[in-house]
Amino acid sequence: MMLDPPLRAGDVVQMRKAHACGGDLWEVLMAGADVRLKCRQCGRVVLLDRVKFNSRMKKRLNTAGNAQV
Repeated sequence: MMLDPPLRAGDVVQMRKAHACGGDLWEVLMAGADVRLKCRQCGRVVLLDRVKFNSRMKKRLNTAGNAQV
């Protein structure tokens, strides 16, 4: 899945399944071959490879620099 604009640190994404804490919004901390995400509800940080991230991501809510959420 190609994103336009590309995924960057600071982006907020919604995942297909909710985290154990109940939140489904994640902030991108690092984007490359791996993607480091931080749960917006509980603060848990996880690292996913790009293939798993692309299959689990539902949509991007806002890009870095556009604070809406």
